[in-house]
Amino acid sequence: MLQNIFEKKRTISFEVFPPKKDGEFEAAFEVLDALGKLKPDFISVTYGAGGSRSFKTVEIASYIQNKLGIDAMAHMTCVGSKREDLLQVARALSENHVQHVLALRGDRPKDMTDEQFHARDFEHASDMMAFLKENTGLHISGACYPEKHYEAFSMEADLKNLKLKQDAGAEFFISQLFFDNDYYYTFLEKAAKKGITVPVCAGIMPITTAKQIGTTVSLSGSSVPKALSDLFALYADSPEDMRRAGIDYAIRQIRDLQENGVDDIHIYTMNKPKMAAEIMDAIYR
Repeated sequence: MLQNIFEKKRTISFEVFPPKKDGEFEAAFEVLDALGKLKPDFISVTYGAGGSRSFKTVEIASYIQNKLGIDAMAHMTCVGSKREDLLQVARALSENHVQHVLALRGDRPKDMTDEQFHARDFEHASDMMAFLKENTGLHISGACYPEKHYEAFSMEADLKNLKLKQDAGAEFFISQLFFDNDYYYTFLEKAAKKGITVPVCAGIMPITTAKQIGTTVSLSGSSVPKALSDLFALYADSPEDMRRAGIDYAIRQIRDLQENGVDDIHIYTMNKPKMAAEIMDAIYR
């Protein structure tokens, strides 16, 4: 069981995403093969907006679990899903021997009307977790937000929601990406005071291109410390230097986390095995 891996001193896990087009699957499997050679403790697989292409997530997760022999964790979102939709995906996962899911509310699909949004079966991720716990044999994990979820009124409110997720059956959490470790340390202290006792994986995303600065960073709501913004400015006109600097920043983040007792790291690989290999080599040297 995935939760047992946290009995180890340190864990490293990856996130990948399914290809957007059916014709891209051959290349996707090559990426997975390369990532599998790095021997992460588990690999999570993202889910399309509103549950779109959910069975592509099942296919990728099955490949990781059954071909690579690495524990797979499939993302599941509920914002655009009915109860039967989730049960159908849960059955498909179980049939493919995938036993772990990351349960997320998910972002509202752009084509979802207000009427549909307000009539959805699950308002929060914790609601879906309780449903899955009662109706499936899946093991459930959840997301947490070191700088709070952008919709949360306050960090206090966000931590109360996190406790609801734990009470609903979350066996561990994976954090949203962050770039300032001090925020993460403060978050862990506050979460512990709120009764969060399950393991928490620190989500790390290397920023290796200018495009990520304008999309991933802004969408995540994560603050950008001066040390990282200085890199953006310094290497804006040099893509290869930007790539190396972004990977080095992520490596220094992970080393600092490990030196301060954070033993569980989740790397948002963006399906880039070479980048993941460079990070793994550096932190295990």
